Amino acid sequence: MSAARSHKNKMTQAREVSLQELVSRLQLPTQDISLLNRAFTHTSYANEHKSKKIQHNQRLEFLGDAVLDLIVGEHLFKTYPQMTEGELTKIKAATVCEDSLASCSRALGLGEYLLLGHGENSSGGRRRNSILADTFECLVGCIYISTDYATAMQFVLSHLQGYIDQAIAGKRGKDYKTLLQEFVQRDGEKHIHYQLLSESGPDHAKTFCMEVQIDGQSYESGSGKSKKLAEQHAAEMTLKSLDAMND
Repeated sequence: MSAARSHKNKMTQAREVSLQELVSRLQLPTQDISLLNRAFTHTSYANEHKSKKIQHNQRLEFLGDAVLDLIVGEHLFKTYPQMTEGELTKIKAATVCEDSLASCSRALGLGEYLLLGHGENSSGGRRRNSILADTFECLVGCIYISTDYATAMQFVLSHLQGYIDQAIAGKRGKDYKTLLQEFVQRDGEKHIHYQLLSESGPDHAKTFCMEVQIDGQSYESGSGKSKKLAEQHAAEMTLKSLDAMND
């Protein structure tokens, strides 16, 4: 069997078109659609299709994590010579943490291209911070292995520089609930309440949806695998919405 035919057996034409659209939309510096497909294939999907021997993205996640750490670390070291080791460590940690990577992944719409198992998908895995953060790492690993370090660095910094700037300004490293409280109370005392809107999924993998209410007025909602994570996501979305209104 030819390599091309084997490739087609593992990826439908619709899937290939979808990934080509992603490459075009984000101007991704890779033409290896097969590797890109692997980067967006979660272990839950591969486990549900064991007979097809589908390759999942965990190895790319491992590689992407290492490359991402080096890129951000090198960039901080060269760009901010006045920073101490402790400051560099704090800024890097705030930039490459799950919350930042998931936020970036969400902004790029990466979750829409994930192949997830039925259970993971129905329980909100496509919106889960841990999965979205891992997906960004997988994409970085894919770009690095199919191009080179310089290309991967350019991609990473083009999407994470804003998060680095936020970390340096002290807007990362704090939790979003604290940041939202500080933001809305600049003009006086206001009451923030987090309202449970819904919960779904089996007991071992529930997804909660929480809404931010400020002085009784409803704002943005967010989801997570616990109420606390859903509150953080809702606070993040509300903070972004309020920031946009003040621009």
